Amino acid sequence: MSRRGRDRTDEAEAPAGRQRLDKWLVYARFVKTRSAASEAVAAGRVRLNGARVSKGDREIGPGDVLTLALPHATVVVRVLETAERRGSAPVARLLYEEIG
Repeated sequence: MSRRGRDRTDEAEAPAGRQRLDKWLVYARFVKTRSAASEAVAAGRVRLNGARVSKGDREIGPGDVLTLALPHATVVVRVLETAERRGSAPVARLLYEEIG
């Protein structure tokens, strides 16, 4: 069976309104690729609700607070919503609000 015909199990298993952290970081345009997001998480540059996260497969959703140690600055954001795909920068900006 081709890849297109398969079910997307990682998306189907996620609770409504929740999403993998590494996917969300890409969709919100904090990193360019999912592998870069996983590397940032593994390197300890991401905190979820104040606790260090070690794997990109953690589920996040609206209301969660992320602290991101980016190359140019440290940013604290509150997740407002999840996304189904990576969109334009103005659309990505609607996924979060900066709080620090």
